[in-house]
Amino acid sequence: MSVKKHLVLGLTLLLSAFCSHAQSTIVGLADPLTMDDGTKVATTKQWQQRRKELLQLFTTEMYGQMPARPRNMTFKVFESSNNALGGLATRKQVTVYFNGKADSPQMDILIYLPNKVKKRGLILQLGFSGNQTLSNDTAVKLSTSWVTNSKTVLNNRATEASRGKTPNKDVEMILRRGYGFATIYCGDIDPDFDDGFKNGVHALYPEMQGRGDNFSTIGAWAWGLHRALDYMETDKDINTKKVAVFGFSRLGKAALWAGATDKRFAMVLSNESGCGGVRIFRRGKGEDIKHLCNSFPHWFDINFRKYIGKDTVLPFDQHMVVSLIAPRPIAIGSADGDQYSDPEGEFLGGVYATPVYKLLGSDGLPTTQMPKLNEPVSGQIQYHIRPGNHDVLTYDWEQYLNFMDKHFK
Repeated sequence: MSVKKHLVLGLTLLLSAFCSHAQSTIVGLADPLTMDDGTKVATTKQWQQRRKELLQLFTTEMYGQMPARPRNMTFKVFESSNNALGGLATRKQVTVYFNGKADSPQMDILIYLPNKVKKRGLILQLGFSGNQTLSNDTAVKLSTSWVTNSKTVLNNRATEASRGKTPNKDVEMILRRGYGFATIYCGDIDPDFDDGFKNGVHALYPEMQGRGDNFSTIGAWAWGLHRALDYMETDKDINTKKVAVFGFSRLGKAALWAGATDKRFAMVLSNESGCGGVRIFRRGKGEDIKHLCNSFPHWFDINFRKYIGKDTVLPFDQHMVVSLIAPRPIAIGSADGDQYSDPEGEFLGGVYATPVYKLLGSDGLPTTQMPKLNEPVSGQIQYHIRPGNHDVLTYDWEQYLNFMDKHFK
């Protein structure tokens, strides 16, 4: 038997053994290490070709096309202070003008960098309701973008009362651990409602609509994260070799796709991203494609709608998106009370991506057994599950910071 055939056989046995825990519940799950023509991937060179196939598959069938970096994009640091949060951090606020024009779509990035640590690493996230909700820091610009109405949002516009109303109380902990933190309101990039892809950055790309693989909202949010990294590459205070992209819930789906499509992100942190994130569709548990497409038709491309009612026979699945991160590290977090996200399905997204990590020379997720509550397992893929519901808690951030320490120090 040839060396290549030995390798193919070895990888096939590895996939079978490593994923045996789930095979009784997931039948016919697509193999990330089998090419479109049936060839088994046995080398890193073959994986690069397979990776291109998977990127094309998910771009066409689920997340939609993305435009390239705009040629005329510009950045403006419109505010900064080296005495933010009681002297703990340097604050920067940056506007990204996507086509270089002040009266066209744009986004604001709020950045906090720890004053006592230089160029160590940074967490970049999308937020739900405007940068001003993060803390009571009155220097933070009040969002002028469309925001979902609430007690502190009137006529879809944020008010001063929205400051600190949904704060990330753990930002200061992140800074004290030596990492920077940056956030962007997702609605700056594309407001989270269905208007036929006419507002936000979609207004700049009408030619990418009216087609099956149209520029979707999840795709736009991921694209905006790419553009934030473009700015960071110009900022001498940020180590862009150690930027972790973080997302929670729907924004976790965007963070996953951002990391899959841009290798500049050194790490992905996925918190309860669920259906359309790291969770395996074929389990047929939790939220399904019908609910995604009917309730949030703008999140994914038009082609994805043809899979409504076909979750358990889907010809691709989310472990393949996780595998597109390989060999870069990814941490996955779940909550036992968040059954709509299907915690075990999220865990299995890491399990079934592990053979790709193994092929590329790392350990991936070091177990096939679902861990107990508050007992994280960590390799190049990390997984934790905690008590509680759909949220981001201090415990979650602690696991992600431990993971960053492991890989960034």
